[in-house]
Amino acid sequence: MTAAPAAGFALFDTAVGWCGLAWGERGIVAVQLPERDRAATAVRLARRVRDAPEVPPPDDVATTIRRIAAVVGGARDDLADVALDLRAATPFEANVYAVARTIRPGGTLTYGEVAARVGSPALARAVGQAMGHNPCPLVVPCHRVLAANGEIGGFSAHGGAVTKRRLLFLEGALVSEQGSLFDA
Repeated sequence: MTAAPAAGFALFDTAVGWCGLAWGERGIVAVQLPERDRAATAVRLARRVRDAPEVPPPDDVATTIRRIAAVVGGARDDLADVALDLRAATPFEANVYAVARTIRPGGTLTYGEVAARVGSPALARAVGQAMGHNPCPLVVPCHRVLAANGEIGGFSAHGGAVTKRRLLFLEGALVSEQGSLFDA
């Protein structure tokens, strides 16, 4: 999915590598979790926010960047108050993202539970697809949405399910941990 129109983007270093964030007049339009290096993160974010310049973020966006950096460093911040611009999402995706944003750190729901909460209990797979298209991971905590029986399921960020497991571990949602890009 291409993000809503972006006014600018910024890359920022975190405990786990370079992340990126793009914003527009209505809020955050995209969050990019770390790729293998800064350049790869920039390329992946640029694909989603074409024509947006890399510029210093305004104060509210800089605050969000600091909060995201703290979250990937282990802080328990749900980021639920961060303004998002999800105009590029379908109505179904927007509803799924709204439900996901209610899941607090340390908590999880299954794809089926999210589907039921948006009024479409038979659409668990569609919820999974919406999570895969999530333009703002961490702010829309798709890592907190699991497959049936609490299985990890997929994750579209670099490192895949291992990264998802690590994020859940940092939040206290899982009792065991496996290696990921966060170990570097």
